[in-house]
Amino acid sequence: MQAELIDIRNHMAQHPPFDEMTEELLDRVVGGIEVVYFKAGTQILEFGDPNIWLYYVRSGAVEIYRRSGELYNRISEGGIFGQFGLLTHKKVRFPAKALEDTLIYKIPDETFQYLWENDEEFADFVEIEDRSRLRSALSRREKSNELMTSKVIRLVSRAPISAPCTVRLQEAARIMTDNGVSALLLMEEEGEKPVLRGIITDRDLRTRALSEALPSETPISDIMSEGLITIPSSMFIFEAMLTMLHNNVHHLPVMDRDEVRGVVALSDIVKYESQSSLYLVSNIYHQQNVKGLKKISRDVRDSFVRMVNEDANSHMIGSAMAGIGRSFTQRLLELGEEQLGPPPVPYCFMALGSMARDEQLVVTDQDNAMILDDSFVPEQHDEYFLALAKFVSDGLAQCGYTYCTGDIMATNQKWRQPLRVWKDYFADWIDNPRAQALLNSNIFFDLDGIYGQTDFAEQLKTLVADKASNSQRFLSLLARNALNRTPPIGFFRTFVLEEDGKQQKTFNLKRRGTAPLSDLIRVHALACGSRAQNSFERLKAIGNTKLLLDDDLGNLRDALEFISIVRIRHQALAIEAEREPDNNVRPEDLSPFERSHLKDAFQVVSNAQKFLRFRYNAQATRNV
Repeated sequence: MQAELIDIRNHMAQHPPFDEMTEELLDRVVGGIEVVYFKAGTQILEFGDPNIWLYYVRSGAVEIYRRSGELYNRISEGGIFGQFGLLTHKKVRFPAKALEDTLIYKIPDETFQYLWENDEEFADFVEIEDRSRLRSALSRREKSNELMTSKVIRLVSRAPISAPCTVRLQEAARIMTDNGVSALLLMEEEGEKPVLRGIITDRDLRTRALSEALPSETPISDIMSEGLITIPSSMFIFEAMLTMLHNNVHHLPVMDRDEVRGVVALSDIVKYESQSSLYLVSNIYHQQNVKGLKKISRDVRDSFVRMVNEDANSHMIGSAMAGIGRSFTQRLLELGEEQLGPPPVPYCFMALGSMARDEQLVVTDQDNAMILDDSFVPEQHDEYFLALAKFVSDGLAQCGYTYCTGDIMATNQKWRQPLRVWKDYFADWIDNPRAQALLNSNIFFDLDGIYGQTDFAEQLKTLVADKASNSQRFLSLLARNALNRTPPIGFFRTFVLEEDGKQQKTFNLKRRGTAPLSDLIRVHALACGSRAQNSFERLKAIGNTKLLLDDDLGNLRDALEFISIVRIRHQALAIEAEREPDNNVRPEDLSPFERSHLKDAFQVVSNAQKFLRFRYNAQATRNV
């Protein structure tokens, strides 16, 4: 092959859809190429003209227009255009003009049609528009992960083993032994068929029966677990795993409507979930002091990297990391109460930010607060709660969760208050949305009660959902605030990089990618009166109200997933290279695939911000 053709082939092999193509197909493409040059301002394609070429941009930039004259897209190095005409009667559908002096490779229609018929990924790429390609890319990725595609019913290999609630302790143990199960479902007769009332596990027998030397005739109902967390048989395995992580349970009854189909145990999921985040959580609760927690905290990054390498999606990884973080916090609270004694009044420990949203990664700090019972008297009780908050905060710092630089922690007296004060805080932030109030709203409106009287946190969620949705002024100002962080994409679809400081020539995937998305999704969710905290769950809630079109929701979901995954992989690669992970990415460190689809995703964010400004009249808001 001539040197010139080798250069063409090497360049095309860096850009989709040619980067996944076989050598044989790529040679076929390169062999039929014509090279043309267009000066800046030259019309390349006119609407309705015949077209028998697919155009590949080697250098320069091309503007693509709708037939109305409205700018549709900008194509830069490695991009293609003209495919829609080749798929529809060989007529130009989208006019094109050279924005800069541009060198183009023309691929003949004969080659295009051959690729379209013989390369499925090429066909997918050219049949769908830019942001739809995000969905295609993400779908291929998800199909490689059994956790994402397999239903939990696949793990149910036998009918459930059950017994009446009236059975005695010794008999229950015998039934479990005879059937070789680690959990026994306990049923109660009600109408025509028995109803699930509780469960007893091997662990329960050890901790609640044997350790207490209970008589063998003790009714099993005395020690069974009630108020069971169950899952539907249609749930995916990864969702079952997240349910276990979030609730710290090792057995989940699987339901088909009102009928019990079986029980899924921790060991069943571990067959699929080799990254052992569930084992790590279990191990956290076995530690007897902060020293032990600090020691096993080293496993968090290993668990994170294994999940990434097994192609878990961002929701699964974020939820698993948040579940691990919650577990460290909960165990520290238990250890703190053992050391300080029982709390003088009821309280709720709140997680805020990414942990509350189930979107936590390995680069994270502490964001937490305490809601105290309204019987709290500072002079009598605050010494205890300050000591407990400090014990937890210091312990989390030792386990890798750094102190919050903004002091959003329960050690700050302002964020350690009775429920009535918290309700006043939230009401005031919504009724009087000054700059600081809007900042607080962005932080505290992502909340989750993770220990103690968690109903306190649920009351705050209800207050926010009811009150924010009825305050257009608050939503308008919050929307305006959400526009402060913009995606790093320039007018010509080039990345906008930091120009000075330690992080020059990079862009921050959290500050300029996932954070703007979380902010604008939060505004829409509050407008809908949703109590959801996770960004993907909020998108579902928004979809139920039809505030956004299905296509727009899909684009937001795909953009959030893709940006998150690139950020996650960037951190995992740093850990594997024994560097400290961060959120700052250099474009040259990304694959051509990642660069191309990040531009698509950032464009989705930019368009969504334009709609946010329009929807809530955010551009017309006065400073407050």
